[in-house]
Amino acid sequence: MTEHAADNRITRCVIVGGADIGDYERMRAYLRDDDYVIYCDSGLRHIESLGRVPSLIIGDFDSHENPHLDIETIVLPVAKDDTDTMHAVKTGIERGFTDFLLLGVIGGRIDHSLVNLYALLYLDSHGCTAVAVDDHSEIQALTSGTAYVEDRYPFFSLVTMAGTAHGVTIRGAKFPLEDADITPDYQYATSNEVLPGQTAEITVRDGRLLLIKDY
Repeated sequence: MTEHAADNRITRCVIVGGADIGDYERMRAYLRDDDYVIYCDSGLRHIESLGRVPSLIIGDFDSHENPHLDIETIVLPVAKDDTDTMHAVKTGIERGFTDFLLLGVIGGRIDHSLVNLYALLYLDSHGCTAVAVDDHSEIQALTSGTAYVEDRYPFFSLVTMAGTAHGVTIRGAKFPLEDADITPDYQYATSNEVLPGQTAEITVRDGRLLLIKDY
């Protein structure tokens, strides 16, 4: 663990990408004073609206000018395997963080959006908790285990991103499931609803899903 995550005042790594953000007020509500905030390349355009000074800047600066601030900056080559956001994810892990929030990573180019969603699975496979938030939803990885969805979310969906998810059970929702399988080529667990006054419980015996909770 490095000094960044070891500092008792810093508990979570926030990564800000360059996708459009419409509801900055909602995004600011997710931020905490003790966050370690990494801005990725064109994510720098969100600094003023988010109201958070970068802890670290990462990018190849092909889509945003390097601001040359008096802040630690990692300049990446344009030709590379990892996207700027993925490099930020790996940097956060290397610096000892296990809790992540991703903002501005969904929307615009679908290839970048998909890669950023798979970053949630990457973080999960490295023992980290992570949530990606956009103007419409919260998204998290769900592997073998249990997750809960409160009735303040109008809808929720399960999407398998890496092979078949086995033993999927949903309780406390309009459309329950019991020990079901969800395959990549047939995604049928979309737009479920939590029963009023209840909390939906979702379990997965084996497999990797994305849990999408819509506002």
